[in-house]
This record gives sequence, C-alpha cells and structure tokens, in this order.
Amino acid sequence: MAVTTIKAPTNSELADILGPALALWTDIIRAVEAKIAPLELAWKPSKMEFGRMGLLQHKKRTLLYLIPQKRKVLVAIVLGARAYRLSGASVLPPAIKKLLAEAKPYAEGRGIRFPVSSARDIPVIAKLVEIKVAPAQP
Repeated sequence: MAVTTIKAPTNSELADILGPALALWTDIIRAVEAKIAPLELAWKPSKMEFGRMGLLQHKKRTLLYLIPQKRKVLVAIVLGARAYRLSGASVLPPAIKKLLAEAKPYAEGRGIRFPVSSARDIPVIAKLVEIKVAPAQP
C-alpha cells in the first residue's frame, strides 16, 4: 500500500505545536537512527490536531510513527507476529507488553500508540524498533 506523502511542516510549525516536547521529538529520531540508519522522515495526513504525522522509514519500510500533538509527542508502532513474540521475551516494561498483548492482531501485526512523557521513554522506543527490525533466527 502506497503512503500518501504531504509537505513536511517547517521547523517553526513543529516547534509551535510541540513546544518543550520538540527536544523529545529530536531525541527519538536520534535514538532510532542509532539503531538503524539511514532514516527518512516522511509525512502523511492525519486526522489528529496537527493534521499530519511523521513516518520514520528505513529503505521505505515504516519503523515508527511520530504524531505531533500540543506540547507532546505520540508514538505508534506496529509489530509483526515474529516481533510480537520477541517483545514478550524482551526487557520491555510491563506496561508496553500489556499494550501489545491487548492490541488487536491484524494481518500487518499489532499496533500500539502511547505518549512520550519524558526522556526515560526513549530507550523503550529504541528497543521496540530494534525488536521490529531484528533478523529472523534460522
């Protein structure tokens, strides 16, 4: 399924909506890029307040959705069946494991969405991406 891309917001527009959460936004991108690079930030329409969401992509594969909201960042990720199984055996916090367990399974996987409330959440996001891109074991 093709992603409809739209014009990226300006740095000023992002700063206006995110406020102090702009630092979290930047740190999330850096943390994911430390796990897998190169990354591309594509934009698509959203029905949320800002009207767009960012897709962090590696070689056209969407790894993470970043949704700007008033003074906060919402993160969404979809884990396929294999990644979901890996997440259960990982060091992810129980709250994230619970979100994944309660997420309805779809053909593309289980999707969760949660607000990033502090820099302490960033390693969790990086771990989720790491699990998502982990190579299949023979």
